[in-house]
Amino acid sequence: MRVAVTGATGFVGTALCPRLRSAGLAVRALVRRAPAPPSAPEFDETVVLGDIETAPPSALVEALKGCDAVVHLAAKVHVMNPTPADEVDFRAANVTATRRLAEAAVAAGVPRFVFLSTIKVNGEATGPGAVFRPDDAPGPEDLYARSKAEAEEALLAVHRLAEPVVLRPPLVYGPCVKGNMRALARLALKPFPLPLGLVRNRRSLVGLANLCSALEHLTVAPGDAVARRVFLVSDGRDLSTGELVGLMRRAVGRSPRLLPVPPALLRAALAASGRGAMADRLLGDLCVDASALRATGWTPPASVEEELARLMAAETGGSDRDT
Repeated sequence: MRVAVTGATGFVGTALCPRLRSAGLAVRALVRRAPAPPSAPEFDETVVLGDIETAPPSALVEALKGCDAVVHLAAKVHVMNPTPADEVDFRAANVTATRRLAEAAVAAGVPRFVFLSTIKVNGEATGPGAVFRPDDAPGPEDLYARSKAEAEEALLAVHRLAEPVVLRPPLVYGPCVKGNMRALARLALKPFPLPLGLVRNRRSLVGLANLCSALEHLTVAPGDAVARRVFLVSDGRDLSTGELVGLMRRAVGRSPRLLPVPPALLRAALAASGRGAMADRLLGDLCVDASALRATGWTPPASVEEELARLMAAETGGSDRDT
C-alpha cells in the first residue's frame, strides 16, 4: 500500500512516516522543499510540490498517481494576534489546499483521504462534566479553527472522493512539541513549587505516538467503517493541569511539589497580571469523546506516562533523572 503524506517533515509527519513504513506501507512525501537528512531516509519517495494551494493541478495529480491513500497533515497553524493577511493565508493554506488536494486525489484515482483537523472546530472549552462529540455542531472561535472547519466542509463536498476521513485531535504532545505544551513542560522542570494542587479541571490530550497510531488505523481501516466520518481522538485519560505537571515531574524523577492554592485565587491573580487567556488554558475543561474511533477497532497503544516520559526526555536532552 502506497500512502502520500503532506506535511511529512513537520511535528506529526516526522513521527508518522516511520510508523507507516514500519507497518509495511510505502511513504511518498509531498513537501514544499527537499528535506535534509535525517528526514529524507524516512521516505520511500519524495515529491517537491511547493505550496499545494498554488501548485499546478497536473502536478498534484501526478504526485498522487499510484497511491492508495493520502494523509493530509500540512497546514498553517494558529498564530498569536493574527492580522488580515493571516486570514488570507489561513484560507489558502488550509481550505484551498485541502480542496485542491482532494480534487487531485479523485483525478488520480486515490480512494482514501485522511485529513488531520483540530478539536478547535468543536470549540475552545467544554463545561464541567460535558464532552465534545464528533456530531456536535461546529463552534470554531479563531481564524485557525474556522479555516479547519471550512477545510472539512471543502473535503466532504468533493463528492466523487470515495473515502474522506476527518480526525480532530485535542492538544498533541511529544518530543519536539512547541507552544503551550512545551512551555508547561519547561515550567515543570523548574525547581520551585507550583500553585496547582487544588486545580480539578479535566483536559483530554493525545500523545504523538497515539495520534500517529490513530492516523495509521484510519489509513488502512475498511472503508465501510471510517469513510465520510469525523472522529475525535485522545489518550483516553483526562487530566487536570496539576496531575499533568505532577506526571511531568515524576517522569524526570522529581516529586510533584504542588501548592494547594484555590483556583479562584489563581485565576484572579493571572487575570490581574493580564494573563486571563493563560488562566483559561490552565484551569478550564476540554474533554472529548473518542468512543466512535475506538468502536472501529482502535485503541491507544501508549500510556500517558510513556508519552510524557518521551516528551520530558527530549526537554532534558535525554539526561539522567535528577532528584
